[in-house]
Amino acid sequence: MSVIAMLIIFSLVVAGGFLIAFLWAVKSGQYDDKYTPSVRILFDDLKEKKKDKKKNEKSLQNNGE
Repeated sequence: MSVIAMLIIFSLVVAGGFLIAFLWAVKSGQYDDKYTPSVRILFDDLKEKKKDKKKNEKSLQNNGE
């Protein structure tokens, strides 16, 4: 029984350490990214347009045969 109590205490200490590390990272600005979200949608549109263009080219080639 004492082993289970020791493991529970150890797991709570480890979880607390991870929580403290996460809160420190958030407060220090580790997750602040103001540029990428505003530009990400533009890159997604370009990828979709390229895929659509390739599909259209393939369908035109198949229709010509």
